[in-house]
This record gives sequence, C-alpha cells and structure tokens, in this order.
Amino acid sequence: MLVRTPLHEFSMGDNDDPDIYVAAPIYEWQQTEAGQWCMENCEPNSITYQYGANPYNFGYRVVISGMLREDLATYFNLKYKKFGKS
Repeated sequence: MLVRTPLHEFSMGDNDDPDIYVAAPIYEWQQTEAGQWCMENCEPNSITYQYGANPYNFGYRVVISGMLREDLATYFNLKYKKFGKS
C-alpha cells in the first residue's frame, strides 16, 4: 500500500512569485542524502510541493511530499526525520 509522506519542510520569505523562489531550496534538498533517497524510492512522478502562508512570519511554509510504500515510509521516518523539530 502507498502512503503520501511528508519528506521535507522549510520556510521561505515573502516574495512576488513563490513558484520561482522555491526552486533553489528544493534543488538543494535533492542534493542531500535524504533527497537522493527520496528521488530513488518514491513512486515515479509522485513528489510534489505545496506552500501556504506561514502563521509565524510574513512568508511561506513549503512542504515536499511523495508516495512511498508503507515499509519505505517507515524506514524514511526512522532514518531521516528529525522528530521534535519543525
């Protein structure tokens, strides 16, 4: 069974076009060990990003998510997630 799993989150400052400014932080994440693992193990074309207003500042909160098998989602959460931090 596949589950949509949050893979990475980050904050971004206020700007005119968030779709353009989000590209650099996403690319930087893709170059990390966790990002490479996600690119290899998520279902093809399932990695997406969503953004919305950040309630703590005048910017955006961006969440990257992807579809993983349940066993791979568990592995990802145990190996790469930093629990207790946002």
